[in-house]
Amino acid sequence: MLLPAPPWAERAQVEHDALTGALRAHGVEVLYLTELLQDALEYATGRQQAIATAISDPRLGEELRGRLKDYLEGLRPEELGQVLIMGLARDEFSGGSGAVFGLLGAWDYVVDPLPNLVFMRDTCVWIGDRVAVTNPPGRRREAELVAIATGYHPMFAGAKRLYEPDYEELAGGDVLLLAPGVVAIGIGAHTSPAGMERLARQVFDSAFAHTVLAVLADPNSAECLDTRCTMVGADTVLMRPSVAYSLVARTITQRGDGLRLSHPRPFLEAAAQAMGLDRLRVIETGLGPGRAGPARPGSLGGPAGQWDDAGNILALGPGTVVSYERNTLTNERLEAIGIKVIQVPGGELVGSRGGPRSVCCPVSREPAQMPEPGAKRLPTVSVPGPRRASTEAECAA
Repeated sequence: MLLPAPPWAERAQVEHDALTGALRAHGVEVLYLTELLQDALEYATGRQQAIATAISDPRLGEELRGRLKDYLEGLRPEELGQVLIMGLARDEFSGGSGAVFGLLGAWDYVVDPLPNLVFMRDTCVWIGDRVAVTNPPGRRREAELVAIATGYHPMFAGAKRLYEPDYEELAGGDVLLLAPGVVAIGIGAHTSPAGMERLARQVFDSAFAHTVLAVLADPNSAECLDTRCTMVGADTVLMRPSVAYSLVARTITQRGDGLRLSHPRPFLEAAAQAMGLDRLRVIETGLGPGRAGPARPGSLGGPAGQWDDAGNILALGPGTVVSYERNTLTNERLEAIGIKVIQVPGGELVGSRGGPRSVCCPVSREPAQMPEPGAKRLPTVSVPGPRRASTEAECAA
């Protein structure tokens, strides 16, 4: 479970409303996955696929699976969507029967809830006008619901797929669109080399990229690449100091039907070259009051995961970002160089495990533009709208 503890639901809702309100105030059209899924469940094929996903749990047993199937088929789309996301406990299921059902405790789940669905970016990323429904470890049901919402909702009619949930392990949070034609994919705890290779081939074959950077992460770290690096301008990145100058990448280009892999190089150097820049400007995150967090299992204490940084912010456009209020030092550093920081409350919505960027999935945005030679860095601009976003939105560069 990504969340360190069950959130305080009422406070999380307040924080979510504040975030979506801030986005709308800056020209972003906000879409909710719950509503997209409910609309998709109006279609018989999408509904059948969703029910098949829910009853595929091998722990159910034959009799309980049949009872559950009958129950789900009798629900309206809104009710079915709620069960698929919020789960169904034993005592909430009056139609249950059989040995497996009888052995369940009162609040054991027949259909498990999906609290980590709040981390929307992990299971979905759009590249150009195509969607990659990704497959992070242990998140298959979430990915399948996202696949149903994007596959059957009329809004996405005709949208082609770059990736499917039954492919190799790949997390959307490990995919960064650095510039037009340049995609970075992190390899680590959430994304396998095979997943990176498949997506690289897809973006090459679709002509969405001329260069892919395979970014090599510590396999023992739970962080995705979007926690380590956020684009805040066409030539500027926000990164944690301990990562900025130690992260390594290998450049991948297409050669005929195969892929050409370079020798390892510093990430910042490889990224700048691929983007056609002399160098990338680095803004270092600060260590704010949220730096202390729960210890990793077996450790003696101290910060774990990403609790010591504010790298997971949401860029609405060059020079405009959304960040949590608690990221005090990082917010000050960004504002000092002319970046507009839209501050929103954060704490319960994602615990200590992410930021505004991790709970978003950009669906449509204006094409990014590279800076002209000699152009002034980091212009502060308003965001022309509206843009569409599944839960939130970004314009990375």
